[in-house]
Amino acid sequence: MRVFSVLVPLFVVLAASLTAQTPSKNGQPGTTPGQVLKRLAILAHAGEEEQQRLHDQIIRLFGLKNLMQGRAGAKIEGTTVLWAIIAPKPAQVMREDGTLFADMQPLGEGGLQVLAREMPNFTDFAYRIEVDGAPRSAGTVRIEHLDYTADSLPQPGVPKGRLEKFEWRSSRVFPDTVREVTVYLPPDHRAGEETCLMVWQDGSRHADPAGSMRVPVVFDNLIHQKQMPRTVGIFIDPGRKPQQKPGDKAANRSFEYDSLGDAYARFLIEEIIPEVEKRHAVKFRAEPAARAIAGGSSGGICAFTAAWERPDKFGKVLSWVGSFVDLRGGHVYPSLIRITERKPVRIYLLDGENDLDNRFGNWPIANKQMAAALKYMNYDFRIDWNQCFHGSKGMAPHLPEALRWLWRDVR
Repeated sequence: MRVFSVLVPLFVVLAASLTAQTPSKNGQPGTTPGQVLKRLAILAHAGEEEQQRLHDQIIRLFGLKNLMQGRAGAKIEGTTVLWAIIAPKPAQVMREDGTLFADMQPLGEGGLQVLAREMPNFTDFAYRIEVDGAPRSAGTVRIEHLDYTADSLPQPGVPKGRLEKFEWRSSRVFPDTVREVTVYLPPDHRAGEETCLMVWQDGSRHADPAGSMRVPVVFDNLIHQKQMPRTVGIFIDPGRKPQQKPGDKAANRSFEYDSLGDAYARFLIEEIIPEVEKRHAVKFRAEPAARAIAGGSSGGICAFTAAWERPDKFGKVLSWVGSFVDLRGGHVYPSLIRITERKPVRIYLLDGENDLDNRFGNWPIANKQMAAALKYMNYDFRIDWNQCFHGSKGMAPHLPEALRWLWRDVR
């Protein structure tokens, strides 16, 4: 390994050579943590050319400047984690308590050192990289991997729906807000066609066919299989203030989603749904069983609240890692459910044992209390459990089955 004095001139040489490399189709380097793990295992038997190729690909993957400055965070693929750094002396990955996790492996010349490891699923691992006993970088890796089924992947011969967007700035219920709305229209949608409706909170992220949830892809597949009815999806972002830029954290999200009462239901019924019907010549079926609403976290309690307040308009709820805790009073729902006449609403819940536990409440316990109350009142409900953390990764692979269950008697 060369001494650190050669790293600065090496930066120029590597930058020039890597610029000429061709990235993969998605614009990322043709190296993943899993591939690196396999290639490192046989590196001792590989020739210099293969070692240099892997060396260059890892630098391209992390970024040369990030590696030299110790700012290259760990890369995760499935349950494989990859660390890398450029340093003049041997580096180690240390646990949070200061004990050694593993020594990093030198690769080629110029001080590049790497470590690839398989990690247990559903774990958080706080680490720091030390060089000669001094910390150079630190972070946390969260291992959370579930495999998608074929229903979450584009399938040959399955017609695709189309996505159209508009911006909504004219809310009377939530004045001084602006938001993006994405509309999924099923394949071969015809003006005036009567369809079912499904509303999604935090809409843009769930409307992305390549995102975590892949809702449009699942819709395409299940509609084609006739395992759910022809459905128009309305994907609504939470309101941001006019001075906020698109992509900023929406300032109005918690107020809209976590608050109890009928405000959000009125926002949908009086503003967004009529606007979609007008823009796309859509005619939504009137019966509540043909109308569903979905969301995760605060979007999950928002979905439940809309149906709770207006079961005449929303007869189905899909909620994952729902925030039925004391953010804005939502912890009262289990008690309310038990003392209120049962409403004609079908409810799907999903949560994980690694969900949040903080000063607002314990999310797994809150969802279990919701399930117990729904069972006590003889609701048509289902709750699925796994080891997921807070977010959508735990829900995404379950989405096809959840939609089949939710729409099972509507065609």
